[in-house]
Amino acid sequence: MKLYRPATVLVGVLFVLLGGLTRLATPDQVYDKQNMKVVHGTIGQPLDYTGSGSTVEVTRIQFAQSVIDDNADDDDKPLDTNGVYVAVEWDTVRGPKKPDLVDATLLADSGSVYQSVSANDVANSNLDFPDAGFARTGAIVFEVNPADVDNLTLRLRPTMLFNVYNSEIRVDLGIPTERIAQQLIDNAKPEYVVPRSVTRVAS
Repeated sequence: MKLYRPATVLVGVLFVLLGGLTRLATPDQVYDKQNMKVVHGTIGQPLDYTGSGSTVEVTRIQFAQSVIDDNADDDDKPLDTNGVYVAVEWDTVRGPKKPDLVDATLLADSGSVYQSVSANDVANSNLDFPDAGFARTGAIVFEVNPADVDNLTLRLRPTMLFNVYNSEIRVDLGIPTERIAQQLIDNAKPEYVVPRSVTRVAS
């Protein structure tokens, strides 16, 4: 029978423990369903963002064939698409605790996930929070496949990777059927002017 020195056994135990900690620290584990609280809401409903005391509300959605910033120069051309732009207008109110940065995506029933239009293309397209005691309005724009429009959901979650407990917001954008989706696409504005974020004192 082969005997192992205590030091050898200790090193083996340390490797096992380190392997377990590394597994727990991976994003897949952090965002496991057991650790995730999902807050569901609809348009016009203020929702608590990650328990920070801050709220976010989707106030309206707009469909458009092209988008342009409201501070664009006369020489700037609208950004066109072969799909459709979905502009999600929002209102945030900052609580006493600073909220984490927001990762905003659109989820489709098909499983597609849409990122917002790049700030290099549309600088005003964003979603964030003001300083404590203030509120802010703005819009965030997504380029979407027209076949994916029904049952779109806005997902908001913190950009942090490691935390003991996480939460995310999912807002139903109120497009329950393909017929309603097609109506919205058919009536899309030729051009949507993306407004600059406006900050005000919270009421």
